[in-house]
Amino acid sequence: MRQAGQAPVLYNDDTTMKVLQLTKAQRAAALADCAHTERTGIFTSGIVATEEGRQIALFFTGVRHAGENLAQVLAHRAADLPAPIQMCDGLSRNAPSGFDTVMSSCLAHARRKYVELTETFPEEVRFVLETLREVYITDARAHQEGLTPELRLLRHQAESAPCMAALERWMRTQLEERRIEPNSTLGAAIRYMQKRWPELTLFLRVPGAPLDNNVTERVLKKAILHRKNALFTRTLNGAHVGDTFMSLIHTAELNHVAPFEYLVALQRHSNEVAAHPADWMPWNYQATLASQNPGPEPPPISRSARWPKWFTHPYRKGTNHRHVRQIYKKRGELRARARH
Repeated sequence: MRQAGQAPVLYNDDTTMKVLQLTKAQRAAALADCAHTERTGIFTSGIVATEEGRQIALFFTGVRHAGENLAQVLAHRAADLPAPIQMCDGLSRNAPSGFDTVMSSCLAHARRKYVELTETFPEEVRFVLETLREVYITDARAHQEGLTPELRLLRHQAESAPCMAALERWMRTQLEERRIEPNSTLGAAIRYMQKRWPELTLFLRVPGAPLDNNVTERVLKKAILHRKNALFTRTLNGAHVGDTFMSLIHTAELNHVAPFEYLVALQRHSNEVAAHPADWMPWNYQATLASQNPGPEPPPISRSARWPKWFTHPYRKGTNHRHVRQIYKKRGELRARARH
């Protein structure tokens, strides 16, 4: 969390979650320093911090919104650093209170409002989508060429700024000349972009400003998949354990490191990790391992030694269907016991 707080660009968003045993006292303790103490929802916030091509994913489950969890991360930020760029979808609950950030709104969210109107306003939507497509093509080329944030900014100012200026003129014309009904669905989509235009076009003025919040949307899919499979967590402590493992696993994936090997290395060197956590990030833990004495490797555990023979080979000669069902039932019990 300390390293994530120093990043120049931070993304955040949240999704709903279910915790069974969450008392009123726990809610009050979690919201003790918040202005609005009455809150019934439970959320999982996803925060991604990026710096020099490295990414850190953090998950927080509880009654706090994404902005409040982001404030907890920014509390570890060095005082001499400038305000970071914050990318979110524009909701007020995503803004961290008490900390200054350079707000950037998600262009994909604004685009999505037009995509939903394709059948109703095909020509108008086509113009908007084709304009934004040119912006994304320019950004993709800048990333492929490995441009620095400053050079990427110059590229967008040269190629994307005319497209965005044309889009702004088009939106203003649609409303001022009454070519569309302001209270229509298309008028609502236009007003959404006009209201957030400075934040949506931050990438034309600030080096390193992203276009959208898609990286956080992908991060939250981990939490959504967990919610779909597990349905709920029993306690806040169990949710915290799940958040910790999801943070470690997805941070490794974002930095193109095998999560299993990374977790094994952390467990084998738990004392060193606790003493110097900065040396055990996904992008530098292998160099740290190379500088240390790795020690003997533990003997591999074979499948036959871990499970009984009948567990791995249920269909034996002379086995009836009733016995097969009993075997699969016992197999499920053993797997559940192994997980816990």
